[in-house]
Amino acid sequence: MTPLWDWAVAAYGAPGVGEACVALQDNHEQNVPLLLWSAWSAAVGLKPDAETIEAACDTARAWDSVVVAPLRAVRRTLKAPIPDIDDGPREAVRNRVKALELEAERHLLEALEGLVSNNGAPQAAGTPRPAIEALVATARVWAQVTPRPALIRLADALPA
Repeated sequence: MTPLWDWAVAAYGAPGVGEACVALQDNHEQNVPLLLWSAWSAAVGLKPDAETIEAACDTARAWDSVVVAPLRAVRRTLKAPIPDIDDGPREAVRNRVKALELEAERHLLEALEGLVSNNGAPQAAGTPRPAIEALVATARVWAQVTPRPALIRLADALPA
């Protein structure tokens, strides 16, 4: 079974996936690592139960609020030029913050992958299932409104 991090990096790099993920994050307040975990679960034939999906959402909320969201806010603030500050140092710091944000997301993905493992070993995988089913199930627990059209765009962009 492909480890979640490896799968997520490859999937995010596929045409349209990154854009669909950012739209879900920025326009619908969804959590990208959580959605990628959900899609990966479907792709490798895992079907987390409602309790596991809830635990995944709790884990993502905690990590996102304490670690990822503050890093993202700093990175986005550093995107715009700062009066009387050279662009080089600002961009250098922004790139370091971006690397930390990515590292934080990797740790979240590892924690989420651990939720569907037995003592560190992945559960037995079954038959892959459509990503949209898993994405909707997770998005329903994450937020009150399920952004189905945006989730469909993501599911359609994911590599088969």
